[in-house]
Amino acid sequence: MVIALIILGLVIITVLFHLYSPWWLTPIASNWGAIDTTIEISFWITGLVFIAVNCFLAWVVWRYKHTGKHQAHYEPESKKLELWLTGLTAIGVIAMLTPGLIAWAKVVNVPSEATNVEAIGQQWQWTFRFPGADGELGGADARFVTATNPYGIDPEDPKGQDDLIVNSHQLHLPVGKPVKMLLRSNDVLHNFAVPQFRVKMDLVPGTVTYQWFEPSRVGTFDILCEELCGVAHFTMRAQVIIEEEDAYLAWLNRQPTFAQTQRSPAPDLVAGKQLYSTCAACHGVNGGGLAAMQAPNLSGLAAWYMDRQLRYYREGIRGAHPADSSGQQMAAMAKSVTKAEDLHNLLAYIESLPVVAAPATLGGDPARGAQVYQPCVVCHGANGQGTAALQAPQLAGQADWYLYTQLKYFSTGWRGKHPKDQYGSQMRLMTSTIQSPERLQDLLAYIATLPVSGSHQEQLARATIAEGVQQP
Repeated sequence: MVIALIILGLVIITVLFHLYSPWWLTPIASNWGAIDTTIEISFWITGLVFIAVNCFLAWVVWRYKHTGKHQAHYEPESKKLELWLTGLTAIGVIAMLTPGLIAWAKVVNVPSEATNVEAIGQQWQWTFRFPGADGELGGADARFVTATNPYGIDPEDPKGQDDLIVNSHQLHLPVGKPVKMLLRSNDVLHNFAVPQFRVKMDLVPGTVTYQWFEPSRVGTFDILCEELCGVAHFTMRAQVIIEEEDAYLAWLNRQPTFAQTQRSPAPDLVAGKQLYSTCAACHGVNGGGLAAMQAPNLSGLAAWYMDRQLRYYREGIRGAHPADSSGQQMAAMAKSVTKAEDLHNLLAYIESLPVVAAPATLGGDPARGAQVYQPCVVCHGANGQGTAALQAPQLAGQADWYLYTQLKYFSTGWRGKHPKDQYGSQMRLMTSTIQSPERLQDLLAYIATLPVSGSHQEQLARATIAEGVQQP
């Protein structure tokens, strides 16, 4: 009797928890109500079977409880019972599969008026591409990935020259318009999922998969990778911003074409040196940085990384925290270089400086730090040389006190909290792998042992040979 009551109690608790649970499907934001209907039908069928089986079990336990007077009857076969069980099971399976097959038929048949958008996944970030004026996306493949072409677009395909490049983790789409997402991976298996849209699909290396949906309300929603893709899988996030068509078109028109991203005029290093004279007061004539001015080592940093950080300072993405005095100072300085030509010359000059390794100033055990550094290898490289395709800067040669400060800023939220700082938000999550001040000291002690020499260009050449620029 006690066991029978426990079984019935578990059934009642389970049903009540299902009916009154605060955790339920997040509000839908697309046309895929059929997915919800399919899930609800499955819940009802499996729920009724769960109740029926457990109630029957409780009845059997009570009805045939041990009294010493009952004798078991063994019946190896019962065609009647087997027919009933097989028939009821078949009906239940058909009832659960049919709505899913109907929904799947809609998933694979994309409306002809749908807008094509490509989502590219790689460890551990999302980037996006739109067709240009010709309405067609150019060819792409992981073998075309380089430091200057991280999307892997075929440079020889004329259809790809006008493709619009979204170098951001924020994807904008119009409300009420069907969208076909073309999904491509540059390395391993990923999965594109927006919970509010109710559709998800794997990204398979070497092929292009797709899904389609029609956003039904404006708002900002998280894009997740729901395929375990490596040590930083949990940091692979982006956002899709659904907005009215006018705002969407205005945003789209601001995106550069692939051809524009590949054009880089020859820099004027003399002009760049003159512009650098202002920076030299803090960062030093050789770009090696000055601890007294809280200025990091610039030598060895790639132009693309410095360009992004200066933009972050100008736009208030970095250096906006009230307690970050050095960041606020840099934000003011970044606004003094506004012309694209001046910025290009300045960064080219800094990039031409010989790499100067900052001296170690902190204690720590490099041997233990080598183990702490393992999660960093995938993005920053085994020798700390950085990886342009993953937007990861060079760490080798950087001042340990500066790295210590920045990692503390990430862990406290002074850096990486802005919604537009995709890579900063990843770094905030990755700092959790360090776990203690002692491990942080060991990590920085190990990074201080990584060799640096020559110019940035020589460093990049060696990194290209050693790492293959992350080409799968």
